[in-house]
Amino acid sequence: MLAALAARRSAWNCPVRIRSPPQFLAAAMTGRLSPTRCYHYDSTVFGFRQPRTYTMPDYTPEEIENRKENANLLRFVQAYRYHGHNACDLDPLNLTPKKEIPALQPGRFGLPESGGRYNLTGVLHVGEKNDRYVSRREASIEMIIEHLKNTYTSRIGFEFEHIPNISERRWFRYYLESFERRSFSSDEKKRMFELLAKSEVFDQFMTKKFPQVKRYGLEGAESMMVMLDTIFKEANQTGIQELVLCMPHRGRLNVLVDLLKYPLDKLFHKIKGNNEFPDDEPAMGDVLSHLATSADLSYGVKGPINVNMLHNPSHLEAINPVAVGKARARQMYLYDSGAAGPECQLGDRVLCVQLHGDAAFCGQGVVTETLGLSNLPHYTAGGSIHLIVNNQIGYTTPAMNSRSSLYSSDVGKMIGCPVIHVNADYPEDVAYAATIASEYRNKFRKDVIVDLIAYRRWGHNELDEPAFTQPLMYKNIRSRTSVPKTYENTLVTSSLLSADETAKFRDTHMLQLEDGLKRSYEYTPLPTVLKGDWEGFIIPKTAVTRVDTGADTKLLREIGRQSVALPEGFTPHPRLKKYHIEPRVAKLKDDLPDDASALDWATAEALAFASLLNEGFHVRISGQDVGRGTFSQRHIMVVDQQTEQTVIPLNHLDIPREKVSSSPSYTTFPHFPAPEPAFKNPAQPQKRGMLEIANSSLSEFAVMGFEYGVSLDNPNRLVIWEAQFGDFFNGAQIILDVFVSSGETKWLTESGLVVLLPHGYDGAGPEHSSARIERFLQMCDQKYDVRSEAIPDNPNMHVVNPTTPAQYFHVLRRQMHRNFRKPLIIAGPKILLRHPSAVSPLSAFAPGTTFEPLLPDPTPHIPANAHGPARVIFVSGKLFYELDAHRKKSPPPFPVAIVRVEELHPFPTDLVERELERLGKEVFGQYGGIGSVKWVQEEPQNMGAWSFVAQRLEALLPEGTKLEYVGRVPSAAPATGVSSRHKVEQAKLIQVAFA
Repeated sequence: MLAALAARRSAWNCPVRIRSPPQFLAAAMTGRLSPTRCYHYDSTVFGFRQPRTYTMPDYTPEEIENRKENANLLRFVQAYRYHGHNACDLDPLNLTPKKEIPALQPGRFGLPESGGRYNLTGVLHVGEKNDRYVSRREASIEMIIEHLKNTYTSRIGFEFEHIPNISERRWFRYYLESFERRSFSSDEKKRMFELLAKSEVFDQFMTKKFPQVKRYGLEGAESMMVMLDTIFKEANQTGIQELVLCMPHRGRLNVLVDLLKYPLDKLFHKIKGNNEFPDDEPAMGDVLSHLATSADLSYGVKGPINVNMLHNPSHLEAINPVAVGKARARQMYLYDSGAAGPECQLGDRVLCVQLHGDAAFCGQGVVTETLGLSNLPHYTAGGSIHLIVNNQIGYTTPAMNSRSSLYSSDVGKMIGCPVIHVNADYPEDVAYAATIASEYRNKFRKDVIVDLIAYRRWGHNELDEPAFTQPLMYKNIRSRTSVPKTYENTLVTSSLLSADETAKFRDTHMLQLEDGLKRSYEYTPLPTVLKGDWEGFIIPKTAVTRVDTGADTKLLREIGRQSVALPEGFTPHPRLKKYHIEPRVAKLKDDLPDDASALDWATAEALAFASLLNEGFHVRISGQDVGRGTFSQRHIMVVDQQTEQTVIPLNHLDIPREKVSSSPSYTTFPHFPAPEPAFKNPAQPQKRGMLEIANSSLSEFAVMGFEYGVSLDNPNRLVIWEAQFGDFFNGAQIILDVFVSSGETKWLTESGLVVLLPHGYDGAGPEHSSARIERFLQMCDQKYDVRSEAIPDNPNMHVVNPTTPAQYFHVLRRQMHRNFRKPLIIAGPKILLRHPSAVSPLSAFAPGTTFEPLLPDPTPHIPANAHGPARVIFVSGKLFYELDAHRKKSPPPFPVAIVRVEELHPFPTDLVERELERLGKEVFGQYGGIGSVKWVQEEPQNMGAWSFVAQRLEALLPEGTKLEYVGRVPSAAPATGVSSRHKVEQAKLIQVAFA
């Protein structure tokens, strides 16, 4: 079975393997492996990807001997490699005077400044006059010094000696010291001029036509256009098919128009204050500096390259992990579809390029978090190229107040990332720096940083006056000739272009802009059509919450048993075998009736995953300790106790994919409408899907952003991010605010991301009790007037608090069985994971069953001598079981029904009305109907769902009935940290519920 799986997965495991999976597993089982941490370095686990390794040859004995004999020369050369960047001409404004670097003086190493000759073998590569690839055996000290200065102290500075990997350091030394600085052809230089001139003309046009618009122009850093163009071309030449680009506001419009072919009439339509979407589409739109596009660019080699610029929020650097997640997901998809080719390596087909501001790169913690993901096997995208557009100022803050390091790029050194600093005043040097960065990334599949040191001609925006705080800096800037004009003059002086040619080019581009502005008055936004992998899906205008997500029970029994099946010879932990594996198998025996089994949450989750995998969907669950589960409940990956070899049984399913269709169809609640049929995507992959378990680093911001990016790529992958505890999501609040909750509303980009948040008050204290449901509900967009038909219910996301394993099973499957995608927030279980009453029969998973946004009371309490009208208690979450237990232990003298609101958003208006009508007439009619209605919650009154449900629920109550609140009093902290106080509070609110 494992051999067949390995063959089927071959396209996914492109990195070079040390051993094939079957051999590795066999070796691990027989103890023939060295005592390594197999669990941490297991290439047999699906999705485990590491960059290919490239090893430079070691020094020969002759080289080692010469390094000993010329140790002083070696130390001198190393000083240039380490410290040369400090002597470079990097600052176009010369704000910081260049200092003499004592470490670069030959006398400090006992070397003369002239007159000596040295053997260079194994020390330094100085090319022969007629062949730079061949190193001279000897050179004079004068030649050595000149070579080192030209290589390491020009207008490009290099930092690479901090890299831990010796092969990477040696590659940089050889690359920089072996070759002449790259020369550019006439056509390449003309291309650079055109990019620079277009950017400058565009900014001038905008200043003239739209002087009051904050466009965040590129003046002062126009070389960024050359940098990006070079990266795109280099990527295209090396076989990259798709490039994911993220960038902040500075220069964004320049890139859109001049590199990515964004239609001018569409842009000017937006600039004039119009919506970028048709008025009948459910989108609010976004500001000018957040626009995005996707374009196919052709550089004349290997077909076009698709560049996908992502929408960005104003929260600087928040887009970074989203872009990396999107890039990884895209490459994984290309592998799975076979489009990448059988010999594909990680990073061969997709490249992530991230642009940053200097102050943001060193100031925003998400940068560090995202860098920390870059080499992790379940998060790497094969290396990103980072471009810091260094304006040498953050809004109005100078570098001395914005960072504690020498360079803004220094945070990259935490992952051994090489850094290339370049003076933006020299476009050809910028192109050379981009070439080196691309070569390194292509060779080692790791991140690399280019620090483009430039300036900002205007303030933070064109309406800002920067001289208020930086008068001398801006006196310098305003006296300078622009970079495009300076480079143009250079080409005219060298007779590559004439003054007439450059003027004509600028005039022509200005006329094109004028024409685009003229056409914008007739421009009408085109309808949004989902394309590519999203073809067949829709942008919904109304909510569909009840979908037939049941599955054949015979199939579920089989895949449930296989979810804990282990290879022969595998040694699980004895407690895992006794309390997890054996009980699951017993509950899913063929001779046990569907309505007699009692399935727990972990089993329901495994059945949801397995059934989706069997239907061709991929599943990815990410977060801290998700393989085992925070509460030791999931165990969806099992680690061998003898070898630490990891097995994920769900990736070894061995059953027919055809649906058996032998189990009966169930109808749960006759007074509710029948569920909608499940959506069947005609483009659904025909082979079985795979489960990726991504145990993450201790990060919330970057990891959630990464998973959101994964979810954007393809609708056929269920993507889940799980918090260790529910309230830990607040470390990623920005991702929730600007992407998850509002991405579709702003940009019409759909995401089916599932955010799983363990929730429930159990005395664990202020930080481990609440998933802060109120914050999510505050971000929800459902109308307050639930009876109004003027505003359609099209939820921006779903918020659920399921109370049974079957409900959890169905809500996960619902994510994949609709013809649209919405984010799903699940207030998941803690105590309920092992609660004896929180179980579900297999019949609750059968065809015809669905996720129920509202669960009626299965056994309404009607005392023998009932008197007075009935009470209806609405509750959400695990508190239901405590209320029900109290009702059974101390039955009240009046009729009581406890109704569970399983889906808080969208609020189940229709179902609540139906249930209240049924209770009032059919159940409690003979007792005087419904006399009181209470909302009961564990959270303080200023938290939980109360503020969201109060107005909506009260509008649905019988006339004259008021909604009462029962719960904790308002509080600054979600819960007490004193266990005795928690018990008193909990008992009191339960007692009040029945008082």
